[in-house]
Amino acid sequence: MAAKLLALACIRNDSYGDLSPRPHYPSMPKYPKGVSAQETSLEGSEAKAMFSVIGMTCSACAGSVEKAVKRLPGIREAVVDVLNNRAQVMFYPSFVNEETIREAIEDVGFQASLIKDETNEKSIQVCRIHINGMTCTSCSSTVEQALQAIRGVQKAQVALATEEAEIHYDPKAVSHNQLMKAIEDAGFEAILVSTGEDISKIDLQVDGVKTGNSMRMLENSLQALPGVQAVDVSTEIKKISVSYKPDITGPRNFIRVIESTGSSRRFKATIFPEGEGGGRETHKKEEIKQYFRSFLWSLIFTIPVFLTSMVFMYIPGIKHGLDTKVVNMLTVGEIMRWVLSTPVQFIIGRRFYTGSYKALRHGSANMDVLIALGTNAAYFYSVYTVLRAATSPDFEGTDFFETSAMLVSFILLGKYLEVLAKGKTSEAIAKLMNLAPETAILLTLDGEGNVICEEEIDSRLIQKNDVIKIIPGAKVASDGFVLWGQSHINESMVTGEARPVAKRKGDTVIGGTVNENGVLHIKATKVGSESALAQIVRLVESAQMAKAPVQKFADRISKYFVPLVIILSFSTWLAWFLAGKFHGYPESWIPSSMDRFELALQFGISVMVIACPCALGLATPTAVMVGTGVGASQGVLIKGGQALESAHKVNCIVFDKTGTLTVGKPVLVNTRLLKNMVLREFYELLAATEVNSEHPLAKAIVEYAKKFREDEENPAWPEARDFVSVTGHGVKAFVRNREIIVGNKSLMLDHNIAIPADAQDMLTETEGMAQTGIFVSIDGEVTGVLAISDPVKPGAQEVISILKSMNVRSIMVTGDNMGTASSIARQIGIETVVAEAKPEQKAEKVKDLQAAGYAVAMVGDGINDSPALVAADVGMAIGAGTDIAIEAADIVLMKSNLEDVITAIHLSQKTFSRIRLNYIWALGYNILGIPVAAGALFPSTGFRLPPWIAGAAMAASSVSVVCCSLLLKNYKRPKKLENLEIRGIKIE
Repeated sequence: MAAKLLALACIRNDSYGDLSPRPHYPSMPKYPKGVSAQETSLEGSEAKAMFSVIGMTCSACAGSVEKAVKRLPGIREAVVDVLNNRAQVMFYPSFVNEETIREAIEDVGFQASLIKDETNEKSIQVCRIHINGMTCTSCSSTVEQALQAIRGVQKAQVALATEEAEIHYDPKAVSHNQLMKAIEDAGFEAILVSTGEDISKIDLQVDGVKTGNSMRMLENSLQALPGVQAVDVSTEIKKISVSYKPDITGPRNFIRVIESTGSSRRFKATIFPEGEGGGRETHKKEEIKQYFRSFLWSLIFTIPVFLTSMVFMYIPGIKHGLDTKVVNMLTVGEIMRWVLSTPVQFIIGRRFYTGSYKALRHGSANMDVLIALGTNAAYFYSVYTVLRAATSPDFEGTDFFETSAMLVSFILLGKYLEVLAKGKTSEAIAKLMNLAPETAILLTLDGEGNVICEEEIDSRLIQKNDVIKIIPGAKVASDGFVLWGQSHINESMVTGEARPVAKRKGDTVIGGTVNENGVLHIKATKVGSESALAQIVRLVESAQMAKAPVQKFADRISKYFVPLVIILSFSTWLAWFLAGKFHGYPESWIPSSMDRFELALQFGISVMVIACPCALGLATPTAVMVGTGVGASQGVLIKGGQALESAHKVNCIVFDKTGTLTVGKPVLVNTRLLKNMVLREFYELLAATEVNSEHPLAKAIVEYAKKFREDEENPAWPEARDFVSVTGHGVKAFVRNREIIVGNKSLMLDHNIAIPADAQDMLTETEGMAQTGIFVSIDGEVTGVLAISDPVKPGAQEVISILKSMNVRSIMVTGDNMGTASSIARQIGIETVVAEAKPEQKAEKVKDLQAAGYAVAMVGDGINDSPALVAADVGMAIGAGTDIAIEAADIVLMKSNLEDVITAIHLSQKTFSRIRLNYIWALGYNILGIPVAAGALFPSTGFRLPPWIAGAAMAASSVSVVCCSLLLKNYKRPKKLENLEIRGIKIE
């Protein structure tokens, strides 16, 4: 009711437009009632918090938020900004905290979240916990709610497909042990995968320690080192965990300190055997083995039960033996089936009882509840028939022991196949983590840079600024830059770029890539978790945790799914039982081996076990996991389900120009000589002059001149005397006693140099092509005209053409002048151009297109394009190279190829169509299966679904959904891209 009144207030206020003033409620007292100002000041100074408030539409909304906040004790001031959806609150932390304020805002009907500034951000840590025992989305929702209720938890995401929780929390308010306890209290097993402290942390195993005193001595020695933040000691397993600042120190220093501590130097330190991510992989393998063992054991008991009830009954000799009476009507066959099915029901099937108890204890119902109810109904009815037969001389009943045993067996088979398939969905991460080499060759250099010695070390011991030798065929051990040598490096495993990249002195290299031919000496700049590979792994892991908005559909259904199925099941049993009781169907419908009650019971159990909430819960996350993994292997990093869902709807792309559609650095593209002269000699004179200038155009000329000296890495140019740089015009110098002037038209005129008509025509032609024209004068005569341009990226024209064929509109928005922008746009086929746009104007253009009904993607370099990348439905950062952690973008295109814009959209479309197909599978099983299980076809065809077949169908639904997602692994880029002929100029 309150929400309706609030909505009416919003509508009423909106009708007056901007005329209605913003209500301002008087500030509440600076301190709560009964507390003096002096007491408040003693408790500590006031704090400030900024909240993002989603859902406010007018000033009445802002007023209600302000009023709600100011009613809390300890609020000094609250200001709500409806335009930017923000609320700033000044408060006294002694009486109120951010979480209470956030809840107060949400109680009014708006979505609120704390916006952390730089200082707060650093105090937030990310913890990943593996969760055992989740079977469907109601389980993951239960855990998520339990975690979010903890004070100090900023955000908690629980992924059913990966069986992991990612929690952003304040370590001052809550520890990861408390988070794990909350998960265990919710009824699930929690295993710590990583904490925020692991970012710069290494585990060392120490041999030779005999007493606790020795461990304390080592701890103190390490703690005294500069850059060491924390030391954690586990005496029992002789493990020391060190958290450190990689800029200051590193693991080799710790080993050196440990081994030199003590008089006899008896201590030896090595990296702790359990590698990063090893625990998670080991656990996955153990889970697969566990399900397989359970299935095999259940099969050992179930096969005899199945044979005695379904097969041996038709073999005369064996049938007679099984039908032998023991007590009254109790037969040998019934006793055998009871004995064999009991371990399956209570020992092998114990996990279903445990799971359903934990779920019901927390007020939710999951798949375990359905299985436990279905199997118990069959088992305990069978026990009832056995006991009746044993006590009655004339009772004839049928037992369903095979139903309960076969149900458990088929469901365990389904779970085994499911975990097996789910393990393959995260193969992308495992492959990425295995890219890092195990060892590296560490070089020791003298003061002049000569190699003194080489040493092979564990790659995890590499520290910042180490010099590493990379031999042909070896993997690059860490991110860094080349100090010495030339080679080609295959970066396809990290960036997806198929062609080997030439590397020489000063070029950057990425850890995990493969050196193809020459020997390189590289200097390590980013090690451990700072490396590009580690960032990619973290980004892909986070992407696989993030839920797509479409998943809300499954989450909503799963809340009511199990209770609804139980009601349907009971209704089915009751309907068939009453119909039989009051002769609603002919006697001939009842099979000879059962009565009316048993027929009704079978229909009821079949309905209960065929309905599967698991498949619905796995439909979206498994497809997102495989899709993001495939994207990573193609050099397209998609940050989760939200980005995937938005990208498949894109029908308009806004491109930045410089660095996105163009290469992003000046390149000399044309030379016209007006005098007879050898080109090599011409460029010798030019380079000798321009090498003294820092101007980007001068650098482009020198780079081009190097082509005539291919045999030299750093050629020595002739000496230039009397060098003069005229800002904004050009340069002048004497080389080999010849006067060289390089610059624009006005520089030539200032030196009274005549410009021939041919040279003027060349300049006009050059400028018409959006290139910069430069005159070169030698000894007072114009000798040549150079054309320098920021060339269009190879394949840009073809990419724009393909986008047109996909009915995607392309627009260029740039800060460059209209002339250059229009020329580039004409060259590549873009019709709409917005030039001379500032970063905020780019964002405004994106918003205008969204208002016109377009789903907009922004493609930029992630620096001055950040506002537009954030404003767009999908932000794509291009040209990221090794710096892949671009916060503003939803998708990072690592290869800097425009083709990957199409790959990203195409992959998202394929992934989303797979999600739709998964929902068809999941819902199809239930929508078609439930009526069939309830006996809808029985009156007309006599067909009924035995409970064990219904159980098999339920297990198959989950497996089919995961396998359907796994087919995405065969994703191929559009054929148009494979056949794309890049006609652009080659850039050295």
